[in-house]
Amino acid sequence: MKLHTTALSAALACLALAAVGPNQVAAQNFDEFVAVPMGTVALTHAKVIDGTGAPAMMDQTILIEGDRITAIGPSGSVRVPANANVVDLTGQTVIPGLVGLHNHSYYTGGSGRAAQLSFSGSRLYLASGVTTIRTTGAQQPYAELNLKREIDAGNVIGPTMFTTGPYLTGEQVGGGTMTQLSNPEQARRVVRYWAEEGVSWFKAYTWISRAELGAGIDEAHKLGVKVTAHLCSVGYREAVALGIDNLEHGLFANSEYAPNKVEDECPAGFRNSFPDLDVNGPEVQATFRDMIDNGVPMTSTPVVYEISVSGRPPIDERIFDVLAPEIAEEVRAISVARRAGQGAIPPAQYAKAMEYERAFVAAGGLLGAGVDPTGYGAAPPGFGDQRNYELLLEAGFSAPEVIQIMSLNGAKVLGIDGEVGSVATGKIADLVVIDGDLEAVGNLHGTSIVFRHGIGWDSPKLIESIRGVVGIR
Repeated sequence: MKLHTTALSAALACLALAAVGPNQVAAQNFDEFVAVPMGTVALTHAKVIDGTGAPAMMDQTILIEGDRITAIGPSGSVRVPANANVVDLTGQTVIPGLVGLHNHSYYTGGSGRAAQLSFSGSRLYLASGVTTIRTTGAQQPYAELNLKREIDAGNVIGPTMFTTGPYLTGEQVGGGTMTQLSNPEQARRVVRYWAEEGVSWFKAYTWISRAELGAGIDEAHKLGVKVTAHLCSVGYREAVALGIDNLEHGLFANSEYAPNKVEDECPAGFRNSFPDLDVNGPEVQATFRDMIDNGVPMTSTPVVYEISVSGRPPIDERIFDVLAPEIAEEVRAISVARRAGQGAIPPAQYAKAMEYERAFVAAGGLLGAGVDPTGYGAAPPGFGDQRNYELLLEAGFSAPEVIQIMSLNGAKVLGIDGEVGSVATGKIADLVVIDGDLEAVGNLHGTSIVFRHGIGWDSPKLIESIRGVVGIR
């Protein structure tokens, strides 16, 4: 059954990609935001970090025909057709389109207000180089399904979307928009309904019980869809034994090392013991071995925790520039307080979480990444993903390794690595052009053109189009 559902999920994922045809953008007139129209395009003399983890390649030419990469190699070795639109990228870097694995379509900013960002969020993701997202928990599932449909039809600018159903949690969590489960059969019923409506993933949340989680996973797999989780009441090894497909937030959501852990309960203060955790010790390595042996990847979300860590550098001013003014004011005030230590995460906890993820990869684990634009709003769509690049470098990964985590690894988790996630002949032309040498600069702020399905979007113009409205629409 596991092999059958894996194959079915991969087939559904490829169908989701195939739904976006090469000329879909024609449904609306977005010409002002298109830097490089679809056609025969030669990106010449670029530095390429291809997403496989291999060292950067210098002076490369990438040939795009329609929505596919048809050739890549040293400039001069690739035959460029006479009718090609030649874009000289001397001094610039090309990477694969980023694949965000924890990239909600809603945003929580300032003092807790939440907004569905079907306009600004989708543009900001794409402008930041994120060409594919999995939403990983929906507040408004129909809004997500409709947004995906509109992007696929070319009526809205945004990334390829993998949508999720409503959060699945226990009765201990306050109401809001989550499904508060009271028994395993309810989990099955919710999964059946939303799977039939078209979501491809579900996300379990902090207070779900083992019985409810197991029932939800079982029902999802019967229907060819998958389940990930931000856990606490259930430990990672327990979730793996139940058949979970992915685990979110790395160490920050794993309570199984807490000395006071009780079954099906989320222990208070379980992160306090993190600084003393031995990531190379038998307990942690047993977790990693269970995950790796069962093909369960981990999603890194360093930016959503960094924004609450005391003593960290100030928030990037670009974030305040795009936020709605009243939200920017609230976010700035909270960020200053957190960095001063008010309600903040201790730096030692944060450092251990980074160490945990390095150890997981060293053990052979598959690590992806995502922004999670919740918290208090200092990690909005796209810009938060870009900050993840810098934080994963800080965690000790090399630039090629970080690009692999943020692109090909995410594509593998979604079952679409045969189509996207790396710069390779035959793959969909989802690419990011960065003005400058990425390894020298150390950040993705210079993103200038983002290709999705062969269309090169003008990143600065997209950002300008949503300036001052992020957080409200």
